[in-house]
Order: sequence, then C-alpha cells, then structure tokens
Amino acid sequence: MNPTDWGVVWEVMKWPLAACLLLPPLLVYLGLHVIEREVIFVDLALAQMAALGTCVSLIMGYHFDDPITFWLSLAVTFVGAALFSWSRGSRQHSVPQEAIIGITFVVAAAGVILLLSRVSGGKEELEHLLTGDILNVTGGDVGKRALLFAVLAGFYGAFHRRFALISEGGEALEKQGMRVHLWDFLFYAAFALVVVSFVRVAGVLLTFAYLIVPAVCAVMLGKSWTSRLVIGWLVATLASLGGLLASYRLDLPTGAAIVAACGVALALVNVFVAVRKRA
Repeated sequence: MNPTDWGVVWEVMKWPLAACLLLPPLLVYLGLHVIEREVIFVDLALAQMAALGTCVSLIMGYHFDDPITFWLSLAVTFVGAALFSWSRGSRQHSVPQEAIIGITFVVAAAGVILLLSRVSGGKEELEHLLTGDILNVTGGDVGKRALLFAVLAGFYGAFHRRFALISEGGEALEKQGMRVHLWDFLFYAAFALVVVSFVRVAGVLLTFAYLIVPAVCAVMLGKSWTSRLVIGWLVATLASLGGLLASYRLDLPTGAAIVAACGVALALVNVFVAVRKRA
C-alpha cells in the first residue's frame, strides 16, 4: 500500500487498535486465574449474564448506549459473581463448580434469546451482543475503559498474592481463617466489571477469546506469572494486529476476524510446543 492508503488505515483503525492494545492485558491476567481455577467458561458465563442485563434494558425501552443499560448489565452480572463465589462450597457436595457455570451460561443465553424475540430488530441486537462493534469504538470509549481497567489492575495487583493462593486452592486458606468466599466474591465482582465494560464494545465472543486464548498460550510457554502475562499480552497484540488488518483488507467483521486470529495463534503455539518437545 502507498502512504495515502496507510493514512486511511490509520484513521479508520487507530482507536480499535488502541482498544486492542490497552485493554487485553488485564483480560490476560484474569484468564490466567480462570485457567488456574479450572473454570474455563466462567468468563463466557459472565459475558452472557452481561448480555442478559442488556436485553432486560432493551425490553424496558432503553437504548444500548443509555447509562441505565450499563448499570442493569452490571447488576445482573454481579448476581453471577455472587453465585460463582458461593458455588465454591458446592465442591463439598460433589457438584463441580463448572456445572454451575455451565447451567448459568445456558439459562442466560436462553434468556437473551427469549427477551430479544420481543424486541424490534432482535436478530440484529443479538448479533451486536455476540460480535460487538469494536471497529467503531471512539477515543472516549477507549479512554474511559483504559482508566477503569487501570484502577482494577491496581486492585488486582494489590491483592494478587491473596487471589493467586485462592486460585491455587482455597480449602487450606479457609482452615487458616481467611474469608475465602468474601475474597472470591470481590474477585468475581471486579471480574464482572471488566467483562461488562469490554462486552459493550467488543461483544461476547471477542471478550471470551481475549480472556482465554492468550492465557492458554502463555501457560503453554511460560512458568511464572510475570512471564505468562508478557507472553499473553504479546499473543493478544499479534492476534489483534492480524485480525484488524485482515478485517480491513478483506472487508470482514472485525471482532470475528480477531477471534479467528486468536485461534490461529493458538494453533501456531501448539505446533511450536510439539516441535520443541520432540527436539
């Protein structure tokens, strides 16, 4: 492409690119916790709860961009956060937490479909909730979310060791007197705030991809929390660049293109790990 073409690309993609570079690091961190806890679909369930809250707002007559829609989504997602923190105790009754998460996801997804069936243009709204509209994200959208994510990153950083110990196994900590369920709720509540904020610009599918795929790649390649965070951010960055470029050049949906690029990145990491093991 000539310089003029690159100028057009920059003008169209600068804020989507900023969102894909500034926001995923916190998602990668949360994804590492999800993998450590072996509750892989908790982020997808929370994202679906956020979508359900949005549908409740739409059925009440509010617009997708109205502030009340954000707060309703957050309130519904907090219910999911409380449920998941409580469900840790269900292990004592031979009910895996993943079962609770799966049921929550299915019920929330069914609720989304039922509510949108009563909304004019429900099919388009469902597609918007799934794939988002990151191509049209603005500087204000990125700035507000970057500030929020920085505050939440400080929260997780301040209590990282506590959260890491709980992720590795909270039963022993309960015997030591730590209020594991309370800290678990705080973890999931902040998690819910991240998910709700990102789903509104990126959709459910891209939120899940950023939370899981870079973290899985990082676990396969790194050992420490720091190395995994760096690797995960690099994977997310490369997938974002590849997806955004493919979206622009081939006229593809941006969110879906980035999700596909994340899948390609995971496949390449798998090949690299397999070759390294043989060597």
